[in-house]
Amino acid sequence: MRVDRTPRFVDAILGWRWTGLAARLLLVSAYLLGGVVKASNWSAAVAEQAHFGMNPPALWAALTIAVEIIGPLLILSGRRVWLGAGMLGIFTLLAAITANAFWLLPPGPERFMATNAFFEHLGLVGGLILAAMRAQAERDRA
Repeated sequence: MRVDRTPRFVDAILGWRWTGLAARLLLVSAYLLGGVVKASNWSAAVAEQAHFGMNPPALWAALTIAVEIIGPLLILSGRRVWLGAGMLGIFTLLAAITANAFWLLPPGPERFMATNAFFEHLGLVGGLILAAMRAQAERDRA
């Protein structure tokens, strides 16, 4: 018996027609929700950018909303996934550096939380890269 063989139930889940879409939706859900929430509360979106020292904050709020809505829609549509993943990946990396600069904090609970958040953001970047790679592989097979 081969130990590295995928169990049948896992094969069934991974082979299900909607698994890919569900995975992409899970990957981009926080971005999509963030973009919609920011678009529906413009003053809070601008205040958030000002809080992180982004100037002019209104421009950065508009760019953030655009990236958080357009990027997920590209990934969900299956068209130009590389562009949507690239937009969100760069955005996420910049956000991690800006909002979770744990290396600037003294040891303690705040640094611990910022470190976790920073590496969670890196994990999202990795997931976005994998989504783009998967889309490319599917396109190459077609």
